[in-house]
Amino acid sequence: MDDGRQAKWWSRPATGRPGRDEPESRGGGEGDAPSVRPDSPAPTGGAAPTDSPAPLAGQEPQEPVPSRPAGPPLHEPDVYSTPPYGGPGPWAPAPPVQRPTPAHGTPVPPQAVPPQAAPLPPQPSPVTPQTTPVPSSSSQWLQYDPWGAPGQPLTQVGPPAGTEPGSRKNRRGGAFAGMLLLALVASGIGGGVGAYVERTGGLTTVELPQASHDNGDRAPESVAGIAASALPSVVTLHVSGTAESGTGTGFVLDARGHILTNNHVVAPAGTSGDITVTFSSGETAPAELVGKDSGYDLAVVRVKGVSGLKPLPLGNSDNVRVGDPVVAIGAPFDLSNTVTSGIISAKQRPITAGGEKGDGSDISYVDALQTDAPINPGNSGGPLVDTQAHVIGINSAIRAADSGKGTERGGQSGSIGLGFAIPINQGKRVAEELINTGKATHPVIGVTLDMKFTGDGAKVGEKGPEDGPAVTKDGPAAKAGIRSGDVITEVQGQRVHSGEELIVKIRAHRPGDRLELRLTRGGEERSVTLTLGSASGT
Repeated sequence: MDDGRQAKWWSRPATGRPGRDEPESRGGGEGDAPSVRPDSPAPTGGAAPTDSPAPLAGQEPQEPVPSRPAGPPLHEPDVYSTPPYGGPGPWAPAPPVQRPTPAHGTPVPPQAVPPQAAPLPPQPSPVTPQTTPVPSSSSQWLQYDPWGAPGQPLTQVGPPAGTEPGSRKNRRGGAFAGMLLLALVASGIGGGVGAYVERTGGLTTVELPQASHDNGDRAPESVAGIAASALPSVVTLHVSGTAESGTGTGFVLDARGHILTNNHVVAPAGTSGDITVTFSSGETAPAELVGKDSGYDLAVVRVKGVSGLKPLPLGNSDNVRVGDPVVAIGAPFDLSNTVTSGIISAKQRPITAGGEKGDGSDISYVDALQTDAPINPGNSGGPLVDTQAHVIGINSAIRAADSGKGTERGGQSGSIGLGFAIPINQGKRVAEELINTGKATHPVIGVTLDMKFTGDGAKVGEKGPEDGPAVTKDGPAAKAGIRSGDVITEVQGQRVHSGEELIVKIRAHRPGDRLELRLTRGGEERSVTLTLGSASGT
């Protein structure tokens, strides 16, 4: 087939490979190897190449492989000039040599190993033995050629069965997934156990140490002991009238049902209101007013039909000293049976409270005990007791931080640690008079004071009520020689700075008591002695 062009092989044999001819030069230029015609006869034999490798130990020597006869190309020319099969390419090693097994056990001479391929150990042939006899001429063509042996499968030396990369990868992937699942399960279990241990402190039931139950006994002088002794005698009063209502505290005076409280606690009831008493046990009973006095801010009510009353013992306020511990009991803001504690922070503190009416008839003058035990609205009328649970005062007033105007009796301001109690010595006298007569008496000296005087002391006025004399005729002051315009500066050795303080000091005593006063007249100081008179309270 000569069409005027030289036939070109699509591949070029590897250098030094026996049995292959060099292909024709593409350009046919000088120095190229002569071209091989397709119809050129192939040599029948040839000498073994001199560079053939020596046979390995234990392996039979290999015979030289005859060259393959020339013939037409089996495929179209390779435009990429790929090296011939059987030789190593630039990107992959040479395929292994196939050793077919002839039929009928015909011995096959050993194949020569290509010079560029490393010798391989003999492998068992996976090819099924052929039944067709192999011609003698083909026995000389033993180099593997997939196109020369179309009936033979393409074989390749690889890893043993079951160790292929795909299978290994699949097994590795499965093992990794299993390990990951196991790690997730273990971490979940560990996290749950850790959270449980953190919450409970361990894997067992937690039992915290605790003190054993006691019998509840406390020292009698402790706050708890004082409260346990005094609470059964303290009551809460709920008062309602036509215009207003209120809550306060009181305490039992005797087994007959008399209860002492503040006047401003029962004042909302008026003459027709209701008064209800609630005991510490929760029992309630109606009460009736026995008597009241606005000047002392004290009142007595009585409950009937109640048995088992426990009177609260009375102490002596003259024995109190500054710094003595005290306990206040009451119902601040209607919180019944509330106990607070503190100390006596001052004595003989002259205070005035009330005055809402404007005419002065409701003003109370108290030579009070001052305490820092918290007292709030609702504590009024409750007992202030000492360490023996004896009453030493009646809680009546507080100094409020937001008022700025003095002491208040019924405001809603809270405690700032300035509470005031009526001394029980004064309260006892007034309570006895209210129970016995329904009224209380006030000690007087028989003078009218100038309440507008701004100097130091209490000044006797120029005129009395209804333009009468400032010094009552035949009264205690007139008998002692006191005149209009005198300034009283001391009572029983205690300094007096105003007219209110003089009233407080006088009311701290009983009618008939003898008092020593000091006064100034025309720049001169004088001392006088008088016996207190009596006047009915309101």
